[in-house]
Amino acid sequence: MSNSIFCIAKTHSQAENIVQDLQNAGFPVSDISVLYPETGGRRDVGHVVATKAPEGIATGATTGGVAGGVLGLLAGIGAVAIPGLGAFIAAGPLMAALSGAAAGAATGGIVGGLIGLGIPEVEARHYESRLKTGNYLVSVHTDDNDDEDRAEKVFEANGGEDVVKTSEAKVPAK
Repeated sequence: MSNSIFCIAKTHSQAENIVQDLQNAGFPVSDISVLYPETGGRRDVGHVVATKAPEGIATGATTGGVAGGVLGLLAGIGAVAIPGLGAFIAAGPLMAALSGAAAGAATGGIVGGLIGLGIPEVEARHYESRLKTGNYLVSVHTDDNDDEDRAEKVFEANGGEDVVKTSEAKVPAK
């Protein structure tokens, strides 16, 4: 069974430590995601090209931009503009989910994207409120119980908060 495990990191350095430790624990970069508010600070995000995401949040995709440090190594990094919330930086599978069909959930925005990833609405709303106050959402895809245990240990060792495990929805083949 495929799952994703999420946690909140309070600072940029804590998020970077979590991502680095997930990589050291054997998780591929392509399975790690981070979402955080773009504050215009020390993160240098490159050229943003605006696109329309179907019925979801207004999005942008970065072409050739980097966030710097460990987070800059994650796949699919880019900016997403969320109406009423402002600009966020997303990397990894979260970027695709928030930019694509999952963002079209009835509640819209971050909440809709997270619900589309299998997070219960109550947890999704809690994560959104934590993101609004400058926190980082870190997640990793897991394939089995051993992966889940390793990820949870990494989150715990780095002080990750609000850890949630979700089952990923299977998309039927066409």
